[in-house]
Amino acid sequence: MKHPHEGQALAADEVDHDHHRPPGVASVHTRAVVTWVAIYPLVAAGMVVLGRVAPDWPAPLRALVLTAIVVPVTVYATVPQLLRLELTLFGRFGRARATAITPHSLPAQDAGLSTEGAHT
Repeated sequence: MKHPHEGQALAADEVDHDHHRPPGVASVHTRAVVTWVAIYPLVAAGMVVLGRVAPDWPAPLRALVLTAIVVPVTVYATVPQLLRLELTLFGRFGRARATAITPHSLPAQDAGLSTEGAHT
């Protein structure tokens, strides 16, 4: 039988019987917000600096230089720090509740699983 998600990526906060988001991992929604919070001020500051330093550069060249700086800074420094901060502030409460109940932690009838043919 083919697995319903075979060949497809699961969202970080999607849960099924074979894929679980481990405790302490931010949801895809949290990561999206954190990434935006990290990128926006870096892009805004970079646009101001490049506008003053290289006002005659064509927009594609400015975008190339800006993203070459912003993406690594965001991925390797800013986002990890913001995710640690988010975990410190909200992780113990919000994420602990969200990951406490999984299909495997519920009785079969509560998880929407059939108990027909189950050996007792």
